[in-house]
Amino acid sequence: MTSFLKPENALKRAEELINVGQKQDALQTLHDLITSKRYRAWQKTLERIMFKYVELCVDMRKGRFAKDGLIQYRIICQQVNVSSLEEVIKHFMHLSTEKAEQARSQAQALEEALDVDDLEADKRPEDLMLSYVSGEKGKDRSDRELVTPWFKFLWETYRTVLEILRNNSKLEALYAMTAHRAFQFCKQYKRTTEFRRLCEIIRNHLANLNKYRDQRDRPDLSAPESLQLYLDTRVEQLKIATELELWQEAFRSVEDIHGLMCLVKKTPKPSLMVVYYVKLTEIFWISSSHLYHAYAWFRLFLLQKSFNKNLSQKDLQLIASSVVLAALSVPPHDRTHGASHLELEHEKERNLRMANLIGFNLESKPESREMLSRSSLLAELASKGVMSCVTQEVKDVYHLLEHEFHPSDLALKALPLITKISKLGGKLSTASSVPEVQLSQYVPSLERLATMRLLQQVSNVYQTMKIETLSGMIPFFDFSIVEKIAVDAVKQKFVSMKVDHMKNVVIFSKTSLESDGLRDHLANFAEQLNKARQMICPPDRKPSKLGALLPTLTEVVAKEHKRLLARKSIIEKRKEEQERQLLEMEREEESKRLRLQKITEEAEQRRLATEYEQRKNQRILREIEEREIEEAQALLQEAEKRIKKKGKKPIIEGDKMTKQTLMELTLTEQLRERQEMEKKLQKLAKTMDYLERAKREEAAPLIEAAYQQRLVEERLLHEREQQQEVELSKQRHEGDLKEKERLARMIGNKEIYQVRVVSHRQAEFNRLRREREERISRILQSRKQEREKMRKLKYYLKLEEERQQKMREEEEARKREEAERRKKEEAERLAKLAEIAEKQRQRERELEEKERQRKEALLGRAVEPAPPARQSEPVTAPAAAAAAAAAAAAAPNPGKYVPKFMRDRAERTGTAPPPETDRWGNSSSRPDGDRWRGDDRRSSYVSGGGSRSSSSWSRNPR
Repeated sequence: MTSFLKPENALKRAEELINVGQKQDALQTLHDLITSKRYRAWQKTLERIMFKYVELCVDMRKGRFAKDGLIQYRIICQQVNVSSLEEVIKHFMHLSTEKAEQARSQAQALEEALDVDDLEADKRPEDLMLSYVSGEKGKDRSDRELVTPWFKFLWETYRTVLEILRNNSKLEALYAMTAHRAFQFCKQYKRTTEFRRLCEIIRNHLANLNKYRDQRDRPDLSAPESLQLYLDTRVEQLKIATELELWQEAFRSVEDIHGLMCLVKKTPKPSLMVVYYVKLTEIFWISSSHLYHAYAWFRLFLLQKSFNKNLSQKDLQLIASSVVLAALSVPPHDRTHGASHLELEHEKERNLRMANLIGFNLESKPESREMLSRSSLLAELASKGVMSCVTQEVKDVYHLLEHEFHPSDLALKALPLITKISKLGGKLSTASSVPEVQLSQYVPSLERLATMRLLQQVSNVYQTMKIETLSGMIPFFDFSIVEKIAVDAVKQKFVSMKVDHMKNVVIFSKTSLESDGLRDHLANFAEQLNKARQMICPPDRKPSKLGALLPTLTEVVAKEHKRLLARKSIIEKRKEEQERQLLEMEREEESKRLRLQKITEEAEQRRLATEYEQRKNQRILREIEEREIEEAQALLQEAEKRIKKKGKKPIIEGDKMTKQTLMELTLTEQLRERQEMEKKLQKLAKTMDYLERAKREEAAPLIEAAYQQRLVEERLLHEREQQQEVELSKQRHEGDLKEKERLARMIGNKEIYQVRVVSHRQAEFNRLRREREERISRILQSRKQEREKMRKLKYYLKLEEERQQKMREEEEARKREEAERRKKEEAERLAKLAEIAEKQRQRERELEEKERQRKEALLGRAVEPAPPARQSEPVTAPAAAAAAAAAAAAAPNPGKYVPKFMRDRAERTGTAPPPETDRWGNSSSRPDGDRWRGDDRRSSYVSGGGSRSSSSWSRNPR
């Protein structure tokens, strides 16, 4: 990398290299200068360097170099001089476009200049082999060799410039201009693939602009200028997409414009909205979305009628006719008839999306699904007065196909009207934003509608008809096409008919038993007769087991169905969870692999960077040493020359002296020469001072004499000029008096003319003032009426709101009273239940008390024949413990149930239940006291509200 002290030196070096044919070295020199961190301050020289740099990049088709250089120059110019960057980018695009045009013209000239000198000479063998192998013609090869590389470079230029200028508020105009030029490039050369990429690039730029809102120099879309530039770019994109017939990209452009409008919450200018709806009509017509096409035409008509005051009556009539014919082109049947729930939901979402694009706000409720339909559109046309603006032929066709009933000659009456409509249309005037209206495009749809209306009306009158008769009634199509239309109509439940080719007849089955209406009618009639018979002669009802089971059967089926649905949802959730876990494991393994790969790559990059830095440092040290040696040699030679000029003997030995010694010697010599020069200058200054003082002393009297003489001359000159001015003033005064006498004759005429002009202007002023007062009075009257209307509306809304508020308060009061009543009834019911429960517990306590007294009496009789007290302790202790446990169990829990067989056993034996064994079934392995303590614990468990009684513990030891 060559280092320059000034940028001008780099520019001169690059020009020298260009002159000797080394453009690559010159480009590398300028690239190193631009990317260097040394030159970060903008100056005019850098702009000249950038001009030369982009010229070299264009000549050599180095797009990557151009992008790097422009990015670095943007960093330099962004905060100082953005206009310089704009000039450089414009120059860059101009050069690229010029080179591409030159290559194209050169290829055309080469094709035109291709001529054969000898017409009888055969082709050369190599030409034949090349033509057979390549399979290309001369023009294709010339385009591939000359034009295609330059077109690729031009396309890369546009992409580079858009990437550099994106999201820059100071260069929005240049960004928009570049996008427009790129669109024109795609249009001129039919580059559909590049156009799609260009649209995606611009779309991504806007997405990033909304995503990263904290960028510096970010464009503000709320500003009118920025919004207008972005909208103009999208509208141009929409125009080019429709001209290239890229309808999917055109629809995405429409969505981009609508998204931009929703983003800034502003409505564009009516002129842009007209273009928007014109292109929307084309897109919907190509996609066979006739309903949306008709709505787009309707919005376009309303825009033209409201905002285009220069629109002629003829143009308005053509646009209104297009609206009505577009509405009639919509199929009269519902295509969603018989569709599944999923298809209906998709259709609803599609309607909402298209309605938002067209400008109609639809509610998300299910009942509003029919709002965007053919019937609502026709009703809207009638209410907005569109039918009053159409031509007579269109009006007649509308009434014939929608309101009149002519089952025999409907198509024959519609044929001449459709023929006249096909001849209408053409280019509109310049005042209209719609370029052209052709009504002939609606003729096939009108013929199809007339055919379907004829079939519908004939099916209401006839039951059977011959195929020849039906074909004669429809002059538009052959019967095969009519049959296809009929199949579609039958599929959509528009008509009900069959074609019997064996009998050569058409059967309209509306009144047959297979008809839905008649079948439902007969079924309803049968149900009503059955109910009347049961009311007159009620059947004897016998109780049956099946009748008792049937009411609960539906509940069982419903529960089983819910259980199966729950099980299915659980299985689906488990599958999804398992799949999610597998995906997470795969994602983790992939992330681990990528992390290890990244660590390895980073280690390799660090190693390479370290080696590169080491080599760079070694090279720098080596260059410094070489430079010091060269400087020492130069200083040595200069010192020897200076000593030889002064006649002194050189005492320097260059091989033994270092650079430091030479520098000290040179500095000493320079100091001595400076001192001698200062002494010479001081002596010269004294000499000049003496000479200047002597000259001024001699010149003083001469200057005074010259001054006095000049005063005398100027006084004489002033007096002479003053005398001449007095004479000229007298002459002018005399001439003015003569002119006044000559013009005095015209004073009367002048006054008459003045009076006439003033009176005319006064009358005009009075007329304008009266008109203004009348206009103001009309405006005031209209505003007064509007205020009165708004006042009534607000009063009505206030009354309605008060009525609704009153209804809500009454409803809330009723609900509160109902809740209090229910709470009171519940409290009374709970109190009754508590009282019943208390009585039940009282009875149980009395029974238990009697049982306890009986058991104590029985236990007392069993203890009487026992031995003395010391020997009977092991026997009486368990009995006492059991009695205490029974008493404890009865005291805290009086309502505990004791089985009857346990009570009978106790009464028969007169003994307490046997002691409980331990967990292993061994009761003798523990002391008696332990067993009694276990019984005590079990008794306390029962008394504490456990789930088992003392009897059950004794009977089932564990």
